[in-house]
Amino acid sequence: MTPLRKRMIDEMEMRNFAPKTIRIYVDIVARFARHFSQSPERLHAEHVREYLLYLVQEKKRAWGTYKQALAALRYFYRWVLKAGEVVQEIRCPRPERRLPIVLSFDEVQRFFAAIASFKHRMILMTAYAAGLRISEVVHLQVTDIDSQRMVIRVHQGKRKKDRYTLLSPILLQMLRHYWMAARPVSYLFPGQSLNRPMSVSTVERVCHAAQKKAALDKVVTPHTLRHSFATHLLEAGTDLRVIQALLGHASPRTTVLYTHVSTKLIGQTKSPLDLLNQASKGQGRP
Repeated sequence: MTPLRKRMIDEMEMRNFAPKTIRIYVDIVARFARHFSQSPERLHAEHVREYLLYLVQEKKRAWGTYKQALAALRYFYRWVLKAGEVVQEIRCPRPERRLPIVLSFDEVQRFFAAIASFKHRMILMTAYAAGLRISEVVHLQVTDIDSQRMVIRVHQGKRKKDRYTLLSPILLQMLRHYWMAARPVSYLFPGQSLNRPMSVSTVERVCHAAQKKAALDKVVTPHTLRHSFATHLLEAGTDLRVIQALLGHASPRTTVLYTHVSTKLIGQTKSPLDLLNQASKGQGRP
């Protein structure tokens, strides 16, 4: 490991960056340096701009990749090299706004019915029932299931935040059956070793296989179940602030997105033309 790489890792660890973020940022800076065959200490704003254009124009990378690269390089120059805002004039593109995919109740039932393994079905059912991210559900501990308060403790979720989410009585009953059969010790859903969690890639493969078996036209990922959790709660009349807390969203603007994907709420909303017609009838007009 080069001294510069170690300095960057140490700097991010002191700021309590997630291990995944550290790996991504270090890899981005390494690829940036390899592109120019020079140490990043010798590269400047013009090189950063050229590299970002290369990602978009030649490599045809998504804007999300562009933004991630920009964030990593901005951090590197500001906090590792102490060079200030070297990339200050480079702006992020306007974000693409895409609505998340949401399953109907019938599609959720078909999806779960297509999972043969009880353990695999339980981990995905837990993700849906509690609105968990895939990284959160695979790292659940047995002790995180609080049946006395009927909550699930999410330890160090996104942005290193702890939170509580709801524990469904039906899920609790099923988890008790699962515990009796699997006898997990530490991780609720262990991998091949009881001391290690099930891998994210395993859960993603189970999702893909269940989608195909259930003949669903929609692409189903573990995050699709989280989107469906939030939308179904909203359609049931749950306050947006409660949904925000359950999901662990830092900003209510993120949670408001689900008002745009709820077809039930859209269908129940009356058009101004209908309201105009009702007003005309109330006044005795034809």
